[in-house]
Formats: sequence, structure tokens, C-alpha cells
Amino acid sequence: MPPAASSAARRSPARPVTPLGAAALRVRWDRVGRVALLVVLAAIALAYIGPARSLVSTWRTSNAKQAQLHALEREHALLLQRARQLRDPRTVQAEARRLGMVRPGERSYVIQELPQD
Repeated sequence: MPPAASSAARRSPARPVTPLGAAALRVRWDRVGRVALLVVLAAIALAYIGPARSLVSTWRTSNAKQAQLHALEREHALLLQRARQLRDPRTVQAEARRLGMVRPGERSYVIQELPQD
């Protein structure tokens, strides 16, 4: 066998020659599949954005409301304590004296121009 003939026999079968325009129109299905997969994944990601934002917003609102609830519970406890104190007649009398009130029959005195420390 001549050397040219042996190299021709070893080559793969010749591809049909296509015009340049036909090769450009050929569909590459592997690329189409990849692009379709990326589009589907992007659509799924976009579908999760709205609920995720809503979840974060709800979580922040919940934390703010929880902090407000704790502040109101502390204030409520202080008000209950103050209500218990005001049920005691001695506390009521001390508060009245602090406001400048006197009991019936008592004489009140006002001292003015005291030196300031």
C-alpha cells in the first residue's frame, strides 16, 4: 500500500461539505438545553424573592413588636406596684403632703427665701 493510501484509510469518514450559511443555522442542542436550564433556575430564584422579602419583613416587624411588648410589660408591672403603694394610707398621706395639702383643722406654714445650698 502506498503511503498516501494508508493514511486515507486511517482517516475518519469524510464529512459532507456544507455551505457556510448552513453551518451557521445548525442548532446546538447542548447549548439550548443549558440556556433553558439557566432560564428555569432564574425563574425559580425570582419566584422565591417575593416570599423571602416578606419573611424578612415579617421577622423584623415581629422583633419590633416583641420589644414593644416587653416595654409595655415592664411599664405594667411598675404601674401595678404603684397601685399597691397607693392603697396604703401612709403613702397617700405622704403624697398629699408632698403636693402641699394639709388635713382639715391643721394650720399650714409657708417658708420663703431659704438659703440655697
